[in-house]
Amino acid sequence: MITRRSALGLLAATPLAASPLSKAFAADYPSRPVKFVVGYPPGGATDILARLIGQRLSERLGQQFVVENKPGAGNNIGTESVVNAEPDGYTVLLINPANYINATLYANLKFNFVRDIAPIAAFQRVPNVMTVNKDVPAKTVAEFIDYVKANPGKVNMASSGNGTSVHLSGEMFMAMTGCKMQHVPYRGAAPAITDMLGGQVQVIFDNMPSIIQHIRSGSLRALGVTTAQRSPQLPDVPAIGETVKDYEASALFGIGAPKDMPKDLITKLNNEINTLMKEPDMTKRLVELGGDPLIETPEAFGKEIEAETAKWKKVVEFAGLKVE
Repeated sequence: MITRRSALGLLAATPLAASPLSKAFAADYPSRPVKFVVGYPPGGATDILARLIGQRLSERLGQQFVVENKPGAGNNIGTESVVNAEPDGYTVLLINPANYINATLYANLKFNFVRDIAPIAAFQRVPNVMTVNKDVPAKTVAEFIDYVKANPGKVNMASSGNGTSVHLSGEMFMAMTGCKMQHVPYRGAAPAITDMLGGQVQVIFDNMPSIIQHIRSGSLRALGVTTAQRSPQLPDVPAIGETVKDYEASALFGIGAPKDMPKDLITKLNNEINTLMKEPDMTKRLVELGGDPLIETPEAFGKEIEAETAKWKKVVEFAGLKVE
């Protein structure tokens, strides 16, 4: 018995069968709302990007791209739901750094991200920002290192969950500086930032889109960005690598789908997203959120996913981390 999923898989995998039918399918796509899965609660960097991109895709394609937040297990619940979805173009995933990290961090995943998610398009690459609450006296990265070492066991490091780039950027910092901090994982960036503002946790290495407004307002203090160079959005904030030699971590965001999604649908969405990336208003908004827009083919994004997975594998192993 051939199911809808297996038939779509044959359509994607068989070049001769793919020609007229898949092109007709792509011409009519989407004919109903598309589920846009985000593996975190509303308010974080992934959610902000998904809603920004989803709104413009809805306007351009005439069907709603409905953001569905599926938090939990460090982004794995949302990712697994897309891996197991029909590959018909009506379920897509907001790809974020946790996807690359979790391949090594989690011992018992029920999927292989590089194999099971088809890359569609990249959005942007942004720095994380090492940010402290106003009760922390340190004004620089060097002063913060001294502060942590002078107060063992007293500094709590928030993250948006185990396996996120927010978590691993902090673990990399601890491994490279000898600082010892208590990791406090949250179910997304929004609740972590709430506790940062309240003083329950002292530092976070958060994605720029979800933290930058708090930095600009002065309610939180940025000490450093995680990219090799300073960010144009925070030009007065040094790169952490200026103090901690060779420190570098950045966040690559994009969109993917179940692996057997027909190539013509992938091409159509890639073209639409790349068109969005060229729009002046979209470019301005993405730059405000911390990074220039990326314009890439699905194949180029796939190679970046492989490279990011290899990079974060080294960080996870270097820090000696594993989640069962």
